[in-house]
Amino acid sequence: MTPFGDAVRKLRQRKGVSQKQMAEALNVSPAYLSALEHGRRGLPTFDLLQRIAGYFNIIWDEAEELFLLARSSDPRVVVDTSGLSAEYTAFANLLASRIRHLDPTTLAQLAAVLENGEKADGKRS
Repeated sequence: MTPFGDAVRKLRQRKGVSQKQMAEALNVSPAYLSALEHGRRGLPTFDLLQRIAGYFNIIWDEAEELFLLARSSDPRVVVDTSGLSAEYTAFANLLASRIRHLDPTTLAQLAAVLENGEKADGKRS
C-alpha cells in the first residue's frame, strides 16, 4: 500500500462507495482502482488526480495534500547514484535489499534522519 492508495481508500470508505462505484464514476476499471489503492500501479495522471478530487468534492487544501501524497507514492522508485561515490551506490542497494525487513521503528528513525537533513554526526547538512 502507498500513502496515496491509503488516502484514496479512506476517502472512498468515508463516502461509503465501493471501488466499482468509484471506478465507474471516474471512468477507470475497478481492477485499475484496486491496483492503485494497493500500490501495484504507478503514479496516476494529473487528470485522474483532478477527477478524484472532484469526485470527493474535497477543498483545495485537502486536494493539494492528496496530490503531494501521489507524488511521494510511486511504488517503483529508482535511485540514480550515477556520478556519486561508491558509498552512495552501496547504500542505495543495501536499502533496496533490506527495506522489506525494516521494522516500523527503524523505518521511522531513518525517515526522520532523511527528512531533517541530519548527518551521521547529528549536525544538519
